[in-house]
Amino acid sequence: MILSQFQAVGHDLFSRGLVASSGGNLSVRFGDRIIITRRGSQLGCLEENDLIETGLSKNDRSTPLASIELPVHRAIYQVTSASAIVHAHPPHAIALSLAETEIEPTDAEGLSLLGSVPVLGWHMEVRPGGLADIIAQALKQCRLVMVRGHGSFAIGQLLEEAHNCTTMLEGSCRVICLLKSLKVEQANK
Repeated sequence: MILSQFQAVGHDLFSRGLVASSGGNLSVRFGDRIIITRRGSQLGCLEENDLIETGLSKNDRSTPLASIELPVHRAIYQVTSASAIVHAHPPHAIALSLAETEIEPTDAEGLSLLGSVPVLGWHMEVRPGGLADIIAQALKQCRLVMVRGHGSFAIGQLLEEAHNCTTMLEGSCRVICLLKSLKVEQANK
C-alpha cells in the first residue's frame, strides 16, 4: 500500500518533469518513524528497496541510505502536523525563485489553494539538506515553500495532498512565466 502511493506520486512527478531521474524525494511519517526515499533513487520507477525507514529524531543503521534531504524532512515533521512531504524541482517555479522573493499565483485555483508562496534562501548558501530549520518554520504558516534555485517542499496529511500542492505550484508558475514572456502586467502586483 505505502509502496504504491510512493510509486504513483513519484511516477507522476517524473512524468511531468518536476524531478530529474534521481532528483527530489518523498516521505511519510508514522509516529516516531519516517519512510523516505533512498539517496539517489529514481522517483519515476521506485521499488521496495528505494523506501528507507528510519527514526524521526534518531539515526539507525538505515539512516545513511536515506535521501540527503532527511534533515529537512525531520525538521518539518518535528514542528508541523504534516504526515507527508514532497520535495521536487519544478523548473518554472525554480526559475521564478531566482527572481522573486515570493511567488504569487495569478490563476484563481493556484491563488486559492496555495496563496503566496515564500522563496527562502536569499543571501544564504543553498545546498541539499540545508536550511532545515528555516524551511520547517516557514511550513508552520503555509503548505508549500520554495528554496531559491533549488526546489519546493510541500506538506500534507497524505502524499497526494503534498503532490497536489507541488503540481499546482508548477502550473501557476507556468502561467506567470507565460505572462512575463508576453510582457503582460500581473493584475495582483
